[in-house]
Order: sequence, then structure tokens, then C-alpha cells
Amino acid sequence: MAAAAAAAAAPSPAPCFPSTRHTLPGLVSVRVSRRVKVAVAVADPAPAFNSVTAFAPATVANLGPGFDFLGCAVADASLSLGDTVTATLDPSLPPGTVAIASVTSPSRPTLADRLSRDPLRNCAGVAAIAALRALDVKSHAVSIHLTKGLPLGSGLGSSAASAAAAAKAVDALFGSLLHQDDLVLAGLESEKAVSGFHADNIAPAILGGFVLVRSYDPFHLIPLSSPPALRLHFVLVTPDFEAPTSKMRAALPKQVAVHQHVRNSSQAAALVAAVLQGDATLIGSAMSSDGIVEPTRAPLIPGMAAVKAAALEAGALGCTISGAGPTAVAVIDGEEKGEEVGRRMVEAFANAGNLKATATVAQLDRVGARVISTSTLE
Repeated sequence: MAAAAAAAAAPSPAPCFPSTRHTLPGLVSVRVSRRVKVAVAVADPAPAFNSVTAFAPATVANLGPGFDFLGCAVADASLSLGDTVTATLDPSLPPGTVAIASVTSPSRPTLADRLSRDPLRNCAGVAAIAALRALDVKSHAVSIHLTKGLPLGSGLGSSAASAAAAAKAVDALFGSLLHQDDLVLAGLESEKAVSGFHADNIAPAILGGFVLVRSYDPFHLIPLSSPPALRLHFVLVTPDFEAPTSKMRAALPKQVAVHQHVRNSSQAAALVAAVLQGDATLIGSAMSSDGIVEPTRAPLIPGMAAVKAAALEAGALGCTISGAGPTAVAVIDGEEKGEEVGRRMVEAFANAGNLKATATVAQLDRVGARVISTSTLE
């Protein structure tokens, strides 16, 4: 652990993403003239708790035609569909550092052994370090305990869930001082090392609901508020098959015809409109209409075409690949059809892809990363 903490203490390169223009807690903006401002350093923030446990949900990125710029958060009632991080003040570590005390995965015991305890090589560790740096914490150190509820390489935003939970827990440990954009950027620093510089997983993991990533420079996220009456549920069917993000991104076409671009753009715009209007039928139709990314990735997931067909035949409003896959996601209005749609999709993976699969019915998670418990200072 000492080696990990020392590694975390090493100076890190400047982030390659743009500033969100929010004044960080360790700085006070002082006006000294009508045209000049000076940032004066003040004491780093004091801890608000001894430890904080935060949960971050799974996410569905792309949503069909929204490649790299649309995503939403999904969760089940038991909060098992996501990752949990406990951040604890640790006086045994050098100030300003992070150490990973443990990684567990109750439902997948072997998964924990695959994850590094080096905070510079673990998504939760990188995000925790970025959050400490954003808070300008220099006098305290943090150890984190990561509990994985999501499988790796599933297309459900596993790395984003770890990063979001870690950033949220560390921020809450010091009084929840960071703006949501800064939390997303802390998580994005982690994501860029794993799956590339895109926020369609980490943004909804932090903010909840549907999120549109408008731009990175300047950094601009647009939460898409759907009407409360929208009873959108998702049937998530994950086969026993790992689809590394790097491999799935390598399969993308290098050139896109103008007519394909126009059609996909119109479907993505329709999806945004449908979310804002609460039109579940149009959400499903638009999600099913990706003509660029899904056609290149589906052949890499055994049985995917048959799974999509089975979902639609069973009454789903739409179906596509979740993120980079291999999870297939079907949209239903309400959860009544969820069990039947999931059963048919699992059967299709078995029959057409010779893959075992598990189905989970989840709902739109409108909260995102949240604190679920705290331990007060002694």
C-alpha cells in the first residue's frame, strides 16, 4: 500500500481536457482593480466525515445513433447494478495521496483479482486522485475500498461507475464542494486512460438520467430532462462474452458517406426530442436506427442480430448495443414485458450465438452518483 500511495503522490501531468471555469475550493478570487484578478491560496478544505460510501449506476452509452455524445444512467431497486466506493481518511498515508485498500466483487469473485491495486492504474484510484487535486487537498490522505457490481467489458460503463463513485465519495468526504462538471472531469481523467476521451458514460453516471455531451472545448454537458410520467425501462442482456472497448472502437468505419451522416444525425435529434417529450415509442425507434456504428459492431457479437430481432418481436420498443457491447439493451414502456423480452433475448443469444446470457430489467436512474452512507469524524 505504501508503494501505491507513493505513486499517487507523484506529480501528475496537466489534464488534457479544458477547464470548466469554476473556481476551485482552494482558491479565493480577489479583485485588486477593475481589470485584474488575483487568485490567493487558502487552507485546503477540512474533512466533513471520516468516511463516505458512494454508489454510481450502470450506464448505456451511444443509445444507438448518439455515438460518443449521448448516454443515460440505469439502475435496479437494490442498487446492485453499479459500483460502490468507500473513501476513508487515512493518517497512515502521506498527505495528499490515495491508496486502494481493497477491491471486491461479491457476485464475481474472480473479477477483483483482475483489477490493479495501484491507484494510477485503477479507474477508481485515478478519479479519486483527480478529485483530491481538484479540491486542492494537501493535508489529508484517502484510502478507498472498491466494490464492483458490474462486469468488465460489458458495455454497461463499468469503468465509469468506479470512477464516478470514487469522485463522488472523495468530494463528499470534504464537504461536497465540487461542481458536477468538475466531478465529471475527474472521472473523465480516469476514462481517457481506459476507453478514450468521451464522456457519454461518466456524465450520466455522475448526473443521472439522459445526458448530451455537446462539446469538450469548452466543456458543455446538457442534461435532458424527461417528463416524470415517462416509465422507461431497459432490458439489459449480457452474454458470457467480453468485448474490449479498444477492439470495438477499432472496428469503426474510417469514412462515412454524407447520406449516412445525415440519416444518423436526424435519428439522434429525434432521440433527444423524444426524451424531452417523454415519447417512449420514438425513443425506442430512434435507438434502433443507428446505421453507422451498430452495423460494424454487431457482427463481432455472436448472435446480436438475432437478439435484436427477438427483442422487437417480443414487444420491445427498440433494441441496440449498449456502449461498445456485448450487452444488448432493449427499451420497454413500463416493466410488465421485461421478463418475456429478456427471456427471448437470452434464448436468441443461446441459439444464434451459442452464448450463455443473463437478463436484468432496470429503470432509468435519474439520480446518478450518490452518497449512501457516512461515518462522522471522531
